[in-house]
Amino acid sequence: MTPPDTGLVIVVLAPHDPMTRGQLRRMAELARDHGHRLRWEEARGGPGAPLRTVAGLAGPLRRARRIVIGDPFSRYVQLLLPLTRARELVVVDDGTATMEFVSQLARGERLVRWHRRGSRGARDLAFAPVSASTRRRLTPNARRSVTVFTAMPVEAPPGVDVVRNDFAWTRAAFGPPRLTRGTDLVGTSLVETGVVDPERYLAAVAGLARAYGATRYFAHRRESTEKLHRIASGLGLEVVRPELPLELIARRGPIGRTVLSFPSTVVHTLPLALAGTGVTVAVCDIDPVWLTERASPRAEGFLSEVTDTASDVRRLPAMPLSAPSAVNTGHTPQATHPCG
Repeated sequence: MTPPDTGLVIVVLAPHDPMTRGQLRRMAELARDHGHRLRWEEARGGPGAPLRTVAGLAGPLRRARRIVIGDPFSRYVQLLLPLTRARELVVVDDGTATMEFVSQLARGERLVRWHRRGSRGARDLAFAPVSASTRRRLTPNARRSVTVFTAMPVEAPPGVDVVRNDFAWTRAAFGPPRLTRGTDLVGTSLVETGVVDPERYLAAVAGLARAYGATRYFAHRRESTEKLHRIASGLGLEVVRPELPLELIARRGPIGRTVLSFPSTVVHTLPLALAGTGVTVAVCDIDPVWLTERASPRAEGFLSEVTDTASDVRRLPAMPLSAPSAVNTGHTPQATHPCG
């Protein structure tokens, strides 16, 4: 049976990363199954792709009454936003970046991802007028409303409506999951973004797996193949690369009775998606000594904020940790306390 047309057109600006593309392909199938029309744009597919994408979307963007965007930090989104005359703008994002976006919007600052350092290169300077235009368009006025739909704990700037995502659709559409007797560990891309030292991260994963009996490691879509190989071969964890967002995977099951995570989106979203299932979500803080010299000065405070504002999670007690020989890193970081 063909689902009814909802009138919603979803535009995917396809990224280069293979894992992200794979997840988006599966989410596109779900969207079509629920009656939504979808346009898959290879917006990054070569020198002429950006112009073709902008030209192809200009008409629909001008005619739309409501525009929903998923990543206000995306430069592609910022390029497209000036084309719309929509009276309703909605930002839908359950990522930790939403917390920074709302704060920057309230302070009138330029939109910069929290893990980036403050220095501005030539590309940043050239793009500054576009970024400033985006910030103005995402500021509500008499002609335009702005809504943020998110599960993250944010305080609405003046005039912005915040609607909480309680994952009711996810709970209704999937599960309840079958629970295993084991513990699962959720990975993070903090190493790949240059925030956390890779050897200290591997040592932390090893320590958590040993202390809490974790057997599976759910990889973040941006984690490197090399790092995941070391986790699988050196630590003996089963590495799972989810084909859908983790909230849907966990809801479909099977999932461990305890899920361990570092500070990330999932410490806010998984308790909502798994409400009533008996699953415990636990969070391990990032010790400041894990941070690299390249980490943004904002990193330590932001990661602490992600943990401190999470509800319905268990804070793991501090424990001494050193890199095990099984990781085979070539050098051993000094002992530290990863979970405080």
